Amino acid sequence: MWGAAGMAHIIVLGNEKGGSGKSTTAMNVATALARMGHVVGALDLDLRQRSFHRYIENRQDTVARRNMDVAVPYLMELPQVDPKDLAEGENIYDRRLSAAVADLEPRCDFIVIDCPGSHTRLSQVAHSLADTLITPLNDSFVDFDLLARIDPTTYEIKGPSVYSEMVWHARQLRAKAGLTPIDWVVTRNRVGPQQMHNKRKVAGALEKLGKRIGFRVGPGFSERVIFRELFPTGMTLLDLRELGVTKLNVSNVAARQELRDMMKALSLPGVEIDF
Repeated sequence: MWGAAGMAHIIVLGNEKGGSGKSTTAMNVATALARMGHVVGALDLDLRQRSFHRYIENRQDTVARRNMDVAVPYLMELPQVDPKDLAEGENIYDRRLSAAVADLEPRCDFIVIDCPGSHTRLSQVAHSLADTLITPLNDSFVDFDLLARIDPTTYEIKGPSVYSEMVWHARQLRAKAGLTPIDWVVTRNRVGPQQMHNKRKVAGALEKLGKRIGFRVGPGFSERVIFRELFPTGMTLLDLRELGVTKLNVSNVAARQELRDMMKALSLPGVEIDF
């Protein structure tokens, strides 16, 4: 296992916009890795919505209720910390996150962290811990604005957004600490079936921006019911056989291929795609 030496690979799902598919991506990445035999820890830093956390709780309940033999990521709560135990000037959220990661790291190959769709202290710190950062974007200039400001006439990039600047700051912190650079992957979700003019513009702008500020562009998920309908059971499209589905429909086969393509594009260490 990759984490056998006590250094789990940390995957952070982040951006500052809700509805982009972060939690869905986090769940599919975490369960895919777990099903391939890796030990996966999971942390949800959205302390209000907790979609990723609830998804895994639903999975735990379904597995126990049906006595299913499927892998489940190890779900970790942020531990409570007594403010009296903090050093002078230490942020309580920094201590809570570092304690959770320290607990998971020696026994996990991967830790998947889902950040909220807003700027928080926890999200900021999590980005500095990321070995791999996945930023899902809906395929539109509304979401593109999360990464950079563009000229409305020429579509030329005018400058980075506040989120891109936060990632840059996280990279600086890692460099000062002597850690490996963040592998930043922006995935395109909800890409339409037709390569319309706007879609080509978004794709071209992403490629230019990626070269400028240092991210790779990878495939994401289309708008498919399968990515939403299994939430109450905590299952994913990789668990359909265990749910009694013996024959996949065309949409499910395509969704499985999308997940396979995304996992390949992430190029995670020690991972060989076998589904």
